[in-house]
Amino acid sequence: MTEKSFFAGFGGQGIVSLGQIWVYCGMKEGKNVTFFPFYGAEKRGGIARAGVIVSDEEIASPLVTVPDSVLVMNPDSLPLCEGILKNGGLMVINSSLVKDEPKRSGLRVVKLEATGLAEKIGNIRFANMVALGAMAKLTGALGLSAIEDILKNFFSPDKHKFIPKNVEAIKAGFTAV
Repeated sequence: MTEKSFFAGFGGQGIVSLGQIWVYCGMKEGKNVTFFPFYGAEKRGGIARAGVIVSDEEIASPLVTVPDSVLVMNPDSLPLCEGILKNGGLMVINSSLVKDEPKRSGLRVVKLEATGLAEKIGNIRFANMVALGAMAKLTGALGLSAIEDILKNFFSPDKHKFIPKNVEAIKAGFTAV
C-alpha cells in the first residue's frame, strides 16, 4: 500500500501541522513516510501546502506530483488540487469554505464541513484535525490507534490541554464520512 496525499489551504489552517501529524502516525504504525511542506513567507493567510506519502514499501521520491488523494481546505486551492489529482483520485473538500464544484470529472469527491464541525467542537482551528480523521478513514492509509500519544509528542506540554479536543475533532471527521 502506498498513499500519496496532498493537503492545501491557507496559512493558519494548520496544513503543515496536519502533514507532520499524518507522517508521525504513519511512522508509529511502522510505515515509510515522506513529508514535503510548502508555505508562503507570510504566516497567516498565505499559501500552505504539504505533500505526504505513507507506504509499506520503500519510497523513491518525497515529491507528490500526482497524488492519490487531495484535501482542499480553501477556495483558492481547488484549481491546483483538481489539476494534479490522478484520474479516479479522492478529493476531500472543506465544504464549509469551498462552495465551487470541481470542473473535472472522473474524481471521487467527498464534501466535509471541516470548519463547521470544528466550530461545533469549540474552535475553527480544529478543522485540520477534522480533515485528518476524514482523510484517514477515506484513504485507509492510517489506523490512528496511537493518535493521543502522537499528539502528546507533537505538542509542547503547555498545549497538552488541547489534546482531548483534537482527538474529538479527529473522531468527528472520521465519523462524518
